[in-house]
Amino acid sequence: MRMYDLIIKKRNGEELSTEEINYFIEKYTSGDVEDYQASALLMAIFFKKMNMRETVDLTKAMMHSGDVIDLTAIEGIKVDKHSTGGVGDTTTLVLAPLIASCGVPVAKMSGRGLGHTGGTLDKLESIKDFRIGLSIDEFTNNVNNNKIAVVGQTKNIAPADKKLYALRDVTGTVDNISLIASSIMSKKLASGADAIVLDVKVGSGAFIHDIEGAKELSKTMVEIGSLMGRNTIALITDMDQPLGYAIGNSLEVIEAIDTLNNKGPKDLTELCLNLGGKMLLLAGRVKTFEEGEKLLIEKIESGEAFEKFKEFVSIQGGDVSVIENIDLLPKSKNIYEVKSDVDGYIEKMIADEIGICAMMLGAGRETKESDIDLSAGILIRKKVGDEVKKGDIIAVFHTNKDEEVIKTVENRFFKNITISKNKVSEKKLIKAVVTMDGIDEF
Repeated sequence: MRMYDLIIKKRNGEELSTEEINYFIEKYTSGDVEDYQASALLMAIFFKKMNMRETVDLTKAMMHSGDVIDLTAIEGIKVDKHSTGGVGDTTTLVLAPLIASCGVPVAKMSGRGLGHTGGTLDKLESIKDFRIGLSIDEFTNNVNNNKIAVVGQTKNIAPADKKLYALRDVTGTVDNISLIASSIMSKKLASGADAIVLDVKVGSGAFIHDIEGAKELSKTMVEIGSLMGRNTIALITDMDQPLGYAIGNSLEVIEAIDTLNNKGPKDLTELCLNLGGKMLLLAGRVKTFEEGEKLLIEKIESGEAFEKFKEFVSIQGGDVSVIENIDLLPKSKNIYEVKSDVDGYIEKMIADEIGICAMMLGAGRETKESDIDLSAGILIRKKVGDEVKKGDIIAVFHTNKDEEVIKTVENRFFKNITISKNKVSEKKLIKAVVTMDGIDEF
């Protein structure tokens, strides 16, 4: 078998066999196939596409290119949640303790962020002494005894995907449904969950900007999961503006605490209840989504969800006093209020650009080597549909950067929001639910 033949075959629009796909992934992961040949095949796939059988085979091959985590030592049905990314996406910090408080095991492997803010691990490390590095025995025992653990992904989860994604990123082959779906699902399937709930973002802050693309990606990932023996559901959710009000690591921890105490932003709470209801359904904890949503509300209102969050922080070595007194979390030296210079209504917020503003203030990483400021970020005070008066605070910058950087970021922030004289409707958050039975649009 030769890579040359695979490239020509796909260039001509033919199907690659299971054996050919396995050969490509095995040889590219081991370094026996050069980047230039892998790039040629990716470009052929980009233009000629893959059918579902090829896409599933590609997912399987990447999944088995490294470690496949065995979670059978953990009791119960393990349901994982995955978001395709966004700005101010604090859901894991809320959902992990919330689902665990319902008695459903949460065995979560998360990553660090590259871009607007840190990932879930960076956010948790805003909490003094919190440990993300647990042994397999600690991880298993924490979930069996306390129903919750969140740790860093092992370095050898789907290594083929890491190599291929880096190559796609520099060769213009990112935006292909089969390549995106297999990338996401290979990592989720290798992480050992029994069932998966996907949060597929669509809009200016997501890599999928149109609803039709989001539906196609969701259908593909749900089918991959189902064909590989995992119950899988996808929610398509709005990312045309930041989720919640906080963008930044310690700021998002505070917002998660507020949400678990029934004082969180409306949109973040709504999304967590929708994702959580589906997770409880797939775990067999409830018989209907509505029953699941009701149980989650009860756990928040009773305080059990917040108590589980404190327990979670404690068993992973974190300082619980930081959770009980948020003034102990990392704080920025400079707090700057961004004020409106006109009257009107917020019509539009370009989510990814506002995320970049947060990164410029120190909240995220521009490269893997960049330092991250756990205290930095943006608190949004006005969102789409809100009325503003001249002099009203639209956002608050938290940063340790100097005045020159703050002014640069403020100019960029204003270029990416639109204030209209006409009243604007609020954005609909949940756009569709995708299962093997079809798509329910809202």
